[in-house]
Amino acid sequence: MRTGFDDDGTPIDELARIAARRRDLARDEEVAVRRARHAGLSWAEIGTLLGVSKQAMHKKYRKVG
Repeated sequence: MRTGFDDDGTPIDELARIAARRRDLARDEEVAVRRARHAGLSWAEIGTLLGVSKQAMHKKYRKVG
């Protein structure tokens, strides 16, 4: 039976791995957004692809360009 935790560690270990994956995903998203903006995509297009509003994208990444 699956308990929601890896069999290889404690709940603390699993939470630490999740936190690390979130940091990696956030970094990857920022790079992808920067590349998309430099390629000419609008905030609305990027937001649609990521499932959020253009306002949310602009607010989160306004320094990206």
